[in-house]
Amino acid sequence: MVLCSFSSVQEAIATAFPESLVFILYNVENHTVKMEAALQALKRKKRYEKQLSQIDGTLSTIEFQREALENANTNTEVLKNMGLAAKAMKAAHDNMDIDKVDELMQDIAEQQELADEISTAISKPVGFGEDFDEDELMAELEELEQEELDKNLLEISGPETVPLPNVPSIAIPSKPAKKKEEEDDDDMKELEAWAGNM
Repeated sequence: MVLCSFSSVQEAIATAFPESLVFILYNVENHTVKMEAALQALKRKKRYEKQLSQIDGTLSTIEFQREALENANTNTEVLKNMGLAAKAMKAAHDNMDIDKVDELMQDIAEQQELADEISTAISKPVGFGEDFDEDELMAELEELEQEELDKNLLEISGPETVPLPNVPSIAIPSKPAKKKEEEDDDDMKELEAWAGNM
């Protein structure tokens, strides 16, 4: 019953965790980052991760304790059977040494005490404080923003190519070079004539 409640809490946290991450990425992607809201979502993400880790640890501890109880029950049955066997052996062998049986029972008791000490040490709860470093959170938020910016820059396509006009297929007429020379010659002749009239 305890395992079921821990499992349901674990599932609820696991489903809430991606929603917080989506909230952070949505705000970063749309460049509408409200720092306080993003930081709160990042803190919530960290708490969820920590809670999941703690629940996993608790479930492991419970599983270990369950196995220890099963082993203790097995040991109890073994001890009962050993007691029955000891009685049967005593009946069969009246001259059995009781000191050896006491030593065996003391060894078993010592091992049981050791198993109890291990179970007690493992089952102690761990501190549940929220130790979040604001600088680390800001660095992680900046890293998320940079990743989103890099992703957006890679998605931007280059300038579209503008089609250039076609080269005309008709030959463009050019001025004949002789005509200009003839005009220059005519101008020179007029200048000479004018200079000669003076």
